[in-house]
Amino acid sequence: MAKSKMRRIPAEGESIVRAALYIRVSTDRQAEEGYSIEVQKERLLAYSKTFDGVVQTELYIDDGFSGATLERPAMQRLVGDVKSGAVTHVCVYKLDRLSRSQKDTLFLIEDVFLPNNIAFISIQESFNTATAFGRAVVGILSVFAQLERENIYERTRSGMQKRVEAGYWPGGGGVPFGYDYDPERGILVPNGDAETVRQVYELYLRGFSLQTIANMLGLKYEKLASQILTRKTNIGIIEYNGVEYRGRHEPIVSPETYERAMMLRQQRSEKRLMPETRHLLSGLVWCGVCGAKMRYQKWGKAGCKLVCYSRQMSKPYLVRDPNCDNEPIWAEDVENAVISDLFSFTPDKIEASDAEGSALSVRELLEKKRADAEVKLRRLYGLFAESGNDVLRESIKELSDEIGSLDGKLREETERGKWSKSAGRAKERLLNVRDTWPYMDEHERRNLVCSVIERITVTHSQVRIEYKF
Repeated sequence: MAKSKMRRIPAEGESIVRAALYIRVSTDRQAEEGYSIEVQKERLLAYSKTFDGVVQTELYIDDGFSGATLERPAMQRLVGDVKSGAVTHVCVYKLDRLSRSQKDTLFLIEDVFLPNNIAFISIQESFNTATAFGRAVVGILSVFAQLERENIYERTRSGMQKRVEAGYWPGGGGVPFGYDYDPERGILVPNGDAETVRQVYELYLRGFSLQTIANMLGLKYEKLASQILTRKTNIGIIEYNGVEYRGRHEPIVSPETYERAMMLRQQRSEKRLMPETRHLLSGLVWCGVCGAKMRYQKWGKAGCKLVCYSRQMSKPYLVRDPNCDNEPIWAEDVENAVISDLFSFTPDKIEASDAEGSALSVRELLEKKRADAEVKLRRLYGLFAESGNDVLRESIKELSDEIGSLDGKLREETERGKWSKSAGRAKERLLNVRDTWPYMDEHERRNLVCSVIERITVTHSQVRIEYKF
């Protein structure tokens, strides 16, 4: 026969305490340290017997949930019950069981508990918010709870940084497509999808679009194909906090294949950046007065004018100076000026620009400077090995920093080199542009203009053309 549960009926005028006993454990380790659910439950129930009047208790238990967020099932139920008036007291074993976030702790106390006349009690810290002193102590203790959480975060980040510097995967999820994570070795290991990764590169280099590749290989969306293509993990590099490190994992594709794919991607991007327009100079013209872009705008039946975006408010985010006084100019006049300048490129003029560019090779100078720095660095290491002088140690650090800076500049020059190749091909076309221009369609003309012209600046009817070479 089932036992009946008897509940004492409060006498007239006797107070009723409806105590919500909140319990949280995030890890097994916390249970081992004395924060187990049973320990918290036992102590909270014992404490609830000290209340005056009739006491009714309700357990709210979040097992396996972090205190860094309030998105916990029992916590959400507790907040709902507080707002509905179902409880009068909220009790926790220790303040950090409620939350490890200062912001969330103060939110619960100031915006949830106090407005609903809830007394918040923490047994371990021996206070409750029914008193002014208790509310002040809560603010102080929540600061330390937040500090502990941030210290844990910093230690975790520091550990990840050291792992990455040694070539290990930092962990924390986000394992890239084509790899599995081997926790024992701490590195990425190619899996069955590695072949799909190789096919993405192969198909892309053969000229297929990313959407077509996604469809062919059964990838869910085009963006995934793009992520696979650009991820440097595939060539043995780990990117962490904006810095690249040589990983210990096996590359899926060669660096040469990756670079070829990136060069092709940039070339395709340059084409996509050319607006689908019949206007020859769209996207290339800038206002010389305020620095805003200029757009084609139909000007009655006479044609189009180039108008500064600052002088018309169709796109407020492009406005640089609402008081810009650069007047609209007939687009045909600017186009004719550009075409005339293109036609002026004679073989002698182009050879002169090539000679000017080759007189001083920035890349060669940077490479020579880096080689000299490496020679000095090796010499310094030799001297330091003999004497261990602190002055030498500082010189080694400065020289290492200089080499790192030179490497960054060399990468920039590599990117410029890609533009130079494109501009070089365009310069060859300029040799006979006067003869071929009449036979080009609108797209071919625009393609030529965009490949050689960096920027066109219009200042009160004066046109200035900047070339990419």
